Amino acid sequence: MKAAVITFPGANWDRDLAQAFAQAGADVVRVWHKDSALPEGTDIVGIPGGFSFGDYLRCGAIAARSPIAKAVVEFAGKGGHVLGICNGFQVLLEMGLLPGALMRNANLRFMCKPVGLRVETTDSAFTSGYAQGAELTIPIAHHDGNFTADAETVARLQGEGRVAFRYSDNPNGSVGDIAGILSGNRRVLGMMPHPERAVAPIHGSTDGRRMFDALMSAFAPA
Repeated sequence: MKAAVITFPGANWDRDLAQAFAQAGADVVRVWHKDSALPEGTDIVGIPGGFSFGDYLRCGAIAARSPIAKAVVEFAGKGGHVLGICNGFQVLLEMGLLPGALMRNANLRFMCKPVGLRVETTDSAFTSGYAQGAELTIPIAHHDGNFTADAETVARLQGEGRVAFRYSDNPNGSVGDIAGILSGNRRVLGMMPHPERAVAPIHGSTDGRRMFDALMSAFAPA
């Protein structure tokens, strides 16, 4: 599997995401936001957390208009897999690859701590390594992680089984305790918690490792 990890000015977990892919056995290529094309043979694009362009506008809005963004949208449109984490989730929403919006946390505070997640679906390359209903411990680090969407959109996400993860104890006010959602073809995942920060014992949890291992299995030769 070849993973392309995008770096924007202000990204601060791009290295962690690249390491998580590499630890699982992926061939990782780092891509700068001013590049106009993804590397040949890219299987999955990773958009990391952080504060792209300082979050000076809506979070992720400027990044979604970087030169590389067009290539990512085209890649997803052709059925490519894309993983957006934290600020990367915000970027995916601004690109129009996922529905909804991420607002300021309900308590109006930046939050950085481990949280409990429940796996809502195993029907994706990202979640196939987990058991349905499994409880995970994954860290969060965000100020604008309150997932919001209109009732029709939330009902559609739930009805189509596109809610990937829910919070066990909602830390930010997200509607329906939603922590991560999938695109209609289940090949784009956006999530606020950081699985790349839960891949080694030193992190306090290795629950994120199974996501990257599952992705490697999904792209393994038949």
